[in-house]
Amino acid sequence: MKKILIILAIVVIIVCIILFNYHSIAINKSQIFAENEEFEIYLNKEIYGIDIASIINKAVDKNIKNGVEKDENNFFIQNDENSIEIEIYLTEGEKTYKMEQIYNQGTEQFVQFFLDAKFKSSKVEYNEKNGRIKYILFEQI
Repeated sequence: MKKILIILAIVVIIVCIILFNYHSIAINKSQIFAENEEFEIYLNKEIYGIDIASIINKAVDKNIKNGVEKDENNFFIQNDENSIEIEIYLTEGEKTYKMEQIYNQGTEQFVQFFLDAKFKSSKVEYNEKNGRIKYILFEQI
């Protein structure tokens, strides 16, 4: 009788551990899906300069919140875990700018110059490790 109770207790503990791990994984996937959705709503759509400013602010805030380190040029260092990088290609001057360049100069100034300009995402990359968005390139149309 004792052996049956011990085996039953071990089985219950193993099932609880498996359910706890499954629940943790499901919560993590749900969190990643919600984080990605904040940026994916802008993908493959024509958006305006004000939207680009919002995206940049969100990405910078997330990088700061996630403790992403910066290099000597004050650019975030990609970490294959929870960092996000946004680049904007402007047809005027045919140059690509990192989000930190726009953020540090002031997104308000960017909005003043590109309020009515249209942009579209042309490249998106996800972290292979966890499926989070790690890079988005927006091009001026």
